[in-house]
Amino acid sequence: MRLPQPIPYQGSKRNQANTILSYFPKDIDRLIEPFGGSIAISIAAAYYRKVKRFLINDINKPLIDLLDEIINNPESISNKYSNLWKGQIGRERQYYDKVRNEFNKSNKPEYFLYLLARCVKASVRYNLKGEFNQSPDNRRKGRKPESMRSEIFLVSKLLNGKTLIDSKDYKKILQDVSQSDLVYMDPPYQGVCNNRDTRYYKSINYEEFIYQLRSLCERGISYILSYDGRRGDKIYGKHIPEDVGVVRLEIKTGRSTQSTLLGGSDVTYESIYLSNALVERLSMSPEEIEARINTSKPIQHSLFQNV
Repeated sequence: MRLPQPIPYQGSKRNQANTILSYFPKDIDRLIEPFGGSIAISIAAAYYRKVKRFLINDINKPLIDLLDEIINNPESISNKYSNLWKGQIGRERQYYDKVRNEFNKSNKPEYFLYLLARCVKASVRYNLKGEFNQSPDNRRKGRKPESMRSEIFLVSKLLNGKTLIDSKDYKKILQDVSQSDLVYMDPPYQGVCNNRDTRYYKSINYEEFIYQLRSLCERGISYILSYDGRRGDKIYGKHIPEDVGVVRLEIKTGRSTQSTLLGGSDVTYESIYLSNALVERLSMSPEEIEARINTSKPIQHSLFQNV
């Protein structure tokens, strides 16, 4: 069984999952994702039996409602997606616009799943009102119902009965974390400017986030954080200061698509941070920590197959 991923989310950490999982301690009580997104790490952790209990949270309530349906009502959401997919045939563009309008009124999970399956580059976009406004990829119809059904049921099999789902501000989730838990955080990407980022339902304040990270470290909480990155010599986002209580590593994520299109060869790197409490829990030397970045093999995925 390959790793399932029914929610095609740009920026998902599915390709980094093996490296991130290599820093999981063996004695985890719960894996907590305050910024759930596509929950690629929770899915991988369940698949490899790294964790037995999960808490998945995201401030984006429609996304959490969709995840709840996938995990706890796979038959219902699969059937509803199938009806939407079949209903589009022969009028794909007009149908997409209709579903998008209906989703922005009702926030129904099946509408959201259909939009995610069909939107450009699996890239979510929101307007100033918080409405989904991404355009469709007119070259494809989205994942076929039988394939989507398979993905949904596999995720349900991995997480059903083991997972609590919530939609709160991340700070409230972090208040109840214990030293036996592991927190994985993939918050909204900092981007390249100070303007509102349309990729996210809600952004977070950098200084406030740093305060929360310091607090976690002072409480001895184990966490892994995916946060900033670079392409070639160009850095995107502020690094987390070392005095917060973290160790910073870089994951090589591959050649930049944008650079390749422009005839360049820049390589993209993304940072992950390990809290000092996690490093102590792993009982690894600095050399061993660094070595895992270079030795973890990538997980094979077929997320964007047009099957």
